[in-house]
Amino acid sequence: MNEAPFQDSPPITDRVNAYDEKHLAIYVRLLIAEEEGADWREVVNVLFGLDPAREPDRAKIVHDSHLARARWMSEAGYRDLLEPRMQ
Repeated sequence: MNEAPFQDSPPITDRVNAYDEKHLAIYVRLLIAEEEGADWREVVNVLFGLDPAREPDRAKIVHDSHLARARWMSEAGYRDLLEPRMQ
């Protein structure tokens, strides 16, 4: 299960944000689960601790929104992580 608290939908920004940085491991696990064809219900239960039978709408929103952000991170957002940071 995820150690960092999560929102139902990650904040959508044009650059990587603090939420993204805290949830990078979850994003990677979501992408791996998708690649392996895992059932989204099992994934949301394992990664977020949500019971899709009890909260189907919320569970689907959490899964889909975080997966979408994970895809964005893998396609564009990762570039922000490669840039030098100001101290």
